[in-house]
Amino acid sequence: MTTQNDMTLWDMSLANFNQAADKLCLDDGLRQVLGTTKRELTVHFPVRMADGDIEEFTGYRVHHNTTRGPSKGGIRYHPNVTLDQLRALAMLMTWKCAVVGIPFSGSAGGVTCDPKRMTTHELQHLTRRYTTEIETMLGTDYDIPAPDLNTTPQVMAWVMDTYSMHKGYSVTGVVTGKPESIGGSRLRTQATGLGVRMVIEEIARHLKVKLKGARVVVQGFGSVGKSVVESLSSMGCKVIAVSDSQGGAFNPRGINPQKITKHKAEHGSVAGFRGAARVTNAELLEIPCDILIPAALERQITADNAPKIKPRLLVEAANAPTTPEADRILRANRVMVIPDILANAGGVTVSYFEWVQDLQSFFWEDKEIASRLRAMLKRTVAQVAAAAKEQKTDWRTAALMLAVERVAQATTLRGIYP
Repeated sequence: MTTQNDMTLWDMSLANFNQAADKLCLDDGLRQVLGTTKRELTVHFPVRMADGDIEEFTGYRVHHNTTRGPSKGGIRYHPNVTLDQLRALAMLMTWKCAVVGIPFSGSAGGVTCDPKRMTTHELQHLTRRYTTEIETMLGTDYDIPAPDLNTTPQVMAWVMDTYSMHKGYSVTGVVTGKPESIGGSRLRTQATGLGVRMVIEEIARHLKVKLKGARVVVQGFGSVGKSVVESLSSMGCKVIAVSDSQGGAFNPRGINPQKITKHKAEHGSVAGFRGAARVTNAELLEIPCDILIPAALERQITADNAPKIKPRLLVEAANAPTTPEADRILRANRVMVIPDILANAGGVTVSYFEWVQDLQSFFWEDKEIASRLRAMLKRTVAQVAAAAKEQKTDWRTAALMLAVERVAQATTLRGIYP
């Protein structure tokens, strides 16, 4: 029997899916279809490194589902990238797209590597070769990658250029999250963090809670975490602790977002920020606060530390930061968890906007993008809140029920070919 500590990310995703499927009384056939991936590609490829040596890398691309439209999902570069992990991320993306109502399905990809030890030229060579190897999986109407862990707009530019060179013409819509100068959307870089802020604002209205002065703790100070800190600080929240992979900084009186961003740029980490106490990532999660935002890696909140984590609101800016057993403990302790498929959906929503703009060759201004994003997230929060109330369940299960039901309905309507 799989124990809490043995559960993989895929096990976690299946457990959450099955909980929603049970509530929906989903039949066995649909459960099998939605509980498995559609296709998986594993590639092994060489890259000539800066010292002249050749190194072999392993890469992956996974399509979980294609029922509601082209697959959409990130590319990550990390030493711990595995096929199992990407299956889970692809499934999460299917539910995320479905719950906000955009016409995408879920995919994910990545390369097992340590990008922090690679030069820019090595990363470019790796990206172009990886793109070539998975090219049969990509296309504007088939599968559209985006940035994820340790990948950037520049990496997306290399993916787009490689794909375009092979086609013989520019295909800007084959990726999202690329620089504006080659078809990227305005606000895409800030989109996930901006979406987190908008979701929190809508939740606060729903709960009739004032956000001004609310104590906020953010685990992770990458592009998402940094954007969240800046957004919430600008609306009057008091960010009291932040962290990155090397440690964290805690000041109960509040942390200035501009100053800690400057410190990170100068020292490579938020740890050691002047006027703040050093804390570990584990300690940071247990700091008393009103809003806790895990914005780093998956599986950060487990059965081991969940009993000590007691914010009023836990908002999952990261993908799958909370294990199912931790979820049960948090619910018992009356911690309201806003699940990843809702909380961090701003990124994929603006990616959808970017794809639409590329297909039309007509680009929108910041105000229009922000307005469309807010409208979609406001509608989704209201739908999840209503489902949670009607089903008498938590917000994760409610959001998953909405998403799974929409994908199941699309599958049923399309039928089984042939």
